[in-house]
Amino acid sequence: MIIKGFELRQVLLPLVRPFRTSFGTQHEREVLLVRAITTEGIDGWAECVAMSEPVYSPEYVAGSRDVIERFLAPTLLAAGDVRAEEVAGLLKPFLGHQMAKAALETAILDAQLKYEGVSFGSYLGATKTEIDCGVSVGIAPNVDALLEEVSTYVKAGYRRIKLKIEPGWDLEPVREVRDAWPDMPLQVDANQAYHRDDAVHLAQLDRFNLLLIEQPLNEHDVLGHAMLARQLSTPICLDESITSYEAARDAIAIEATTIINIKPGRVGGYLESVRIHDLCVENGLAVWCGGMLETGIGRAANVALAALPGFTLPGDTSASARYFSRDITEPFVMIDGRLTVPTAPGIGVEIDFDFLESITHEKSNCVKKS
Repeated sequence: MIIKGFELRQVLLPLVRPFRTSFGTQHEREVLLVRAITTEGIDGWAECVAMSEPVYSPEYVAGSRDVIERFLAPTLLAAGDVRAEEVAGLLKPFLGHQMAKAALETAILDAQLKYEGVSFGSYLGATKTEIDCGVSVGIAPNVDALLEEVSTYVKAGYRRIKLKIEPGWDLEPVREVRDAWPDMPLQVDANQAYHRDDAVHLAQLDRFNLLLIEQPLNEHDVLGHAMLARQLSTPICLDESITSYEAARDAIAIEATTIINIKPGRVGGYLESVRIHDLCVENGLAVWCGGMLETGIGRAANVALAALPGFTLPGDTSASARYFSRDITEPFVMIDGRLTVPTAPGIGVEIDFDFLESITHEKSNCVKKS
């Protein structure tokens, strides 16, 4: 199977509810989609999870598109008959840009698996037919608004609640949510908002029986997380710090974390995600699948990944309706707090092309040079 070109689409999807974190408030999701076009007439699709601005990671939509068009896509197109397993090696000379690389690898993998008649889950090693759903709740205008929002998710059947926290918005909102739902699995996500000298303050979260506290310190301060882990009884989970298998290996070695959030885009793709999953299983660490407000294209692949045996905690694999009133694929509908793992070849979902065309605001092609 030979890739003869890539199509890049930027689409804009309004969010059902604005999502606010320490990085700012999102009212819509700008998404870069990648389509791998093959000589066999089979298209592979993927989603680049970079945000519009470089606030979660150094990558952003326009930058990802530029590096794909100028460097990454031409390299893959010049290589001829490329399999997904070869993409990381071919693109290794280009430093960083994990999300852009992940999108290309995933698009090729989707086409490859469709051609071979294999589902994403089967290829990755999924052992579950359904996965438990968690939901991430942004920073609310006030505690009453937070409780109202959380209540809607509890009633919808979500099996885990994650609260975004930051200095000035941590102890009170967590206490109020815990008091309202004493038995609900609950965790918090700081998105790097704290410093090493906040350890005494963060230790006050221990009394709320949290599953974990996610990325409390700067992504580069892995040693600081190891120090913090010795001062808190709440488990430390790393997110932004885990950019590769090697980063995960070293964080585990110095006991900076006992739980890892695997985001495929952040680590360079689903193949690297499986390597990190296997490493964590070997070392007895729990993993879960993080979310980046994906459309159905990215969500389908995440659901398949979360069906691997080491994913023992509910991830941010919410139903489509959590984010979008209309998705670009058939919607993921939660039943009894779970989503079904797609079983059709490739990522296993059908794209609504009419709707996709209506929300596309930019489109370009990278084609093989003759």
